[in-house]
Amino acid sequence: MGKGNVIPFIFAAVIKINLEMRTNFVEELRWRGMLHDAMPGTEEHLMTGMQSAYVGIDPTADSLHIGHLVSVMMLRHFQLAGHKPYALLGGATGMIGDPSGKSQERNLLDEETLRANQEALKAQLSKFLDFDGQSENAAILVNNYDWMKDFSFLEFIRDVGKHITVNYMMAKDSVKKRLSSESKEGMSFTEFTYQLVQGYDFLHLYQHENCTLQMGGSDQWGNITTGTELIRRIGGGKGYALTCPLITKADGTKFGKTEGGNVWLDPERTSPYKFYQYWLNTSDEDAAKYIKIFTFLGKDEIDGLIGEHGEAPHLRILQKRLADEITVMVHSQEDLDNAKKASNILFGKSTSEDLKGLGEKTFLDVFDGVPQANIPMSELESGLDMIGALAAKTGFLGSNGEARRELKQNSISVNKEKVKEDYLITTNDLINDKFVLLQRGKKNYFVIIAGE
Repeated sequence: MGKGNVIPFIFAAVIKINLEMRTNFVEELRWRGMLHDAMPGTEEHLMTGMQSAYVGIDPTADSLHIGHLVSVMMLRHFQLAGHKPYALLGGATGMIGDPSGKSQERNLLDEETLRANQEALKAQLSKFLDFDGQSENAAILVNNYDWMKDFSFLEFIRDVGKHITVNYMMAKDSVKKRLSSESKEGMSFTEFTYQLVQGYDFLHLYQHENCTLQMGGSDQWGNITTGTELIRRIGGGKGYALTCPLITKADGTKFGKTEGGNVWLDPERTSPYKFYQYWLNTSDEDAAKYIKIFTFLGKDEIDGLIGEHGEAPHLRILQKRLADEITVMVHSQEDLDNAKKASNILFGKSTSEDLKGLGEKTFLDVFDGVPQANIPMSELESGLDMIGALAAKTGFLGSNGEARRELKQNSISVNKEKVKEDYLITTNDLINDKFVLLQRGKKNYFVIIAGE
């Protein structure tokens, strides 16, 4: 069996075992710190047999970011507990915009863009959920645009809108906050009706897929319970709601954000190196929380890691294990290995070969913020002398005299290899046919970019 087949094989085996010996999904979330609130009777309902639940995912980008991961992890725990998960892409609701937690309306996307995003998101979700149609609790991907696109406005307000009062809708926190805010824009009718559309999704899945539970972030409680109300009033049945906490960071900054924006699962948006570094740089307090939420390690193992970390926090045992687990899960073992090699280039021992093995994007990520200078390719073709490379041509060092002193003291490296004053930098030194890395001592770097 090839490497690529091992994880799906194990994953399917675990699901099969859990179908026979169903585990307590709610209790699993509880000890992991992933349970914020649940409608009374939810835990008991899930223990009666295999149930179906869904999580709604915003398809307004062609990639998930780590802010989506908590809900996705909930779906995977749900499947591992022997239940059937549905991932609902909000093609229709994505055209409206959810007011929850928003201070203003967002841009609306056309159908073609939303469909393209759907395909990209399914590929990412497949790393977490088993969509194999042969298993009884195989995951299902649905798009609410498929059942909303043919719904006329008159039909919707007649068949759905009349069952929910304006008073009920106004009482929702997401609506009250927007209406009571200082924003002059207020809330459009479009966003006001969002909860009705999301509530209808739950009713539709209840009626057509026997889906009895909707899950999401704690800010979605109002929208979810609108769905349970429609199930009660129109479907004559019982729907359940379960939410997870909104993830925060101990220092008060926003989880999942960096100076460059969101931390994405798409390697083209956020390189595996930067993804790995995000988790590696978490605080001790956050790492102890995140390792429960963003990995599938068992309670005993996590408790052991937290204990080890407490005895030697400088070793950053929790951060390293967290970064390892989630990078492999989202990307691959190869990407993790490469991310570690890239990290060693700045923070540990590395070789010229390690440096040359970096792709262009990872190279730029590793040396983000390092001073740079453009040198014409023609000068490298004829050979650039070290004094020029260090001083006159780049300004890396302050003067030719300083450059000579550093070279005599054997403190200058080109692409991680020590050089003398007589060394010439040529096109043979180019990394990705574009870069040359200069280094003085252990921590001072400079990048030459070969140009026209």
